[in-house]
Amino acid sequence: MVLEVGAQAPDFTLSDQHGEELTLSELVAEGPVALVFFPLAFSGICTGELCELRDNLSVFSDSKVRLVGVSVDSVYALKAWAEQEGYEFSILSDFWPHGAVAQQFGAFVEEAGIATRATVVIGEDRRVLASFETEPGQARNFAAYRDALAAL
Repeated sequence: MVLEVGAQAPDFTLSDQHGEELTLSELVAEGPVALVFFPLAFSGICTGELCELRDNLSVFSDSKVRLVGVSVDSVYALKAWAEQEGYEFSILSDFWPHGAVAQQFGAFVEEAGIATRATVVIGEDRRVLASFETEPGQARNFAAYRDALAAL
């Protein structure tokens, strides 16, 4: 089960698609962060979801929330995918130890070795401000992002 509102998010450091290391505690010091866990780069539902986020980045920037994707894919796969799809937001590689961050957030499917479709919005003190997830094979409804950001 994904971390619930009020829980403290664990700190972590992961590399993004450019090989830059990002640390959650440093990111939230600049403002809220929306962590968007997803199963796999280049897959149909994930591509559709992240393209919808790409096309609606203003919803996040208007709310002063930084959008960050997270998957178990390698940095190299994420870089190729981000370039192909024109993603300008950070996508973090939770590749090794495999899915460790997703596990800490309650967003990992052990038997499949992938992250779930979970979103966790984290505030300055690393407190969870909003969280939601969908069943496997189900895309998130963009309205859930709007609702989460409106509640900030």
